[in-house]
Amino acid sequence: MGLKADSWIRTKALKEAMIVPFCEDQVGKGVVSYGLSSYGYDIRVSDEFKIFTNLNSTVVDPKQFDDANVVDFRGEVCIVPPNSFALARTIEYFKIPRNVLAICLGKSTYARCGIIVNVTPFEPEFEGHITIEISNTTPLPAKIYANEGIAQVLFFEGDEMCETSYKDKNGKYHGQEGITLPRILR
Repeated sequence: MGLKADSWIRTKALKEAMIVPFCEDQVGKGVVSYGLSSYGYDIRVSDEFKIFTNLNSTVVDPKQFDDANVVDFRGEVCIVPPNSFALARTIEYFKIPRNVLAICLGKSTYARCGIIVNVTPFEPEFEGHITIEISNTTPLPAKIYANEGIAQVLFFEGDEMCETSYKDKNGKYHGQEGITLPRILR
């Protein structure tokens, strides 16, 4: 990155619509922080969730995912049951440049509460909302606050364009909107 990291992110977000909507400042009073940080961007979780349930006694199978495994919830606060799991999505929509790879890590505020956030890398030329995996590792119910920070994205710019991008591969999650459940190409 020729520019300072935060300037580089700001430029890419505003001129190339890499992050929409984009918050140019770090917002942190009274909320789990979000927005532009020194070397990354703190993403927000939307108010849409899919909470895993065992009410239907199904099996979680990534090759044949059953929608009965989850219950839909929409609200300002999602309660993830003890030792359970939920899916969510970012408010932000991403368009990753062809020479950039992004890595996402959970925020320490949630990690200190036993909430683990997992998001896989954003490959070059990935576009879409990010599906967020939230694990409650505690024996207690856990609150997740919608419209607030959930994880931080770090961007790595390559010296060259990649040979084959996610878009070139027609990646199965390319262009996803909303929370996207597991897919297997057939």
